Amino acid sequence: MSKSASAAQGHPDEPATKPAIPGKLYFRIGEASRILGVPPHVLRYWETEFPSLAPRKSPGGQRMYRRKDLELLLLIKHLLYERKFTIAGARQWLAERARRRGNPLAGEQGRLFADPMATLEQVRRELAELIEMLK
Repeated sequence: MSKSASAAQGHPDEPATKPAIPGKLYFRIGEASRILGVPPHVLRYWETEFPSLAPRKSPGGQRMYRRKDLELLLLIKHLLYERKFTIAGARQWLAERARRRGNPLAGEQGRLFADPMATLEQVRRELAELIEMLK
């Protein structure tokens, strides 16, 4: 694949075109709907399908989306509409992404400690030697 073709595709985490999100703290569902280009009922449905999406509600019961929520919604829209993921596939992809971000060294640790039991035994031996030296 050529460099220009891969650049046109973009990173899977990034939608090809990002709409501008105004610099506000909260957005009502109508505003979020216009920014994302999807009807409000789609946003309400996505809330039921994606546990990480939980907008606050105003005292009057109006959904109030934060910028972080809109960025997540943009990613969900990208996965569903552009990358053609199913709802379940997008949910799984987001969960895996959260795990990777929560533990950025997971891949590195897998290489360093390929056999955790052997590593644990080695640590135990070394600790026993240290205890003997301190006696």
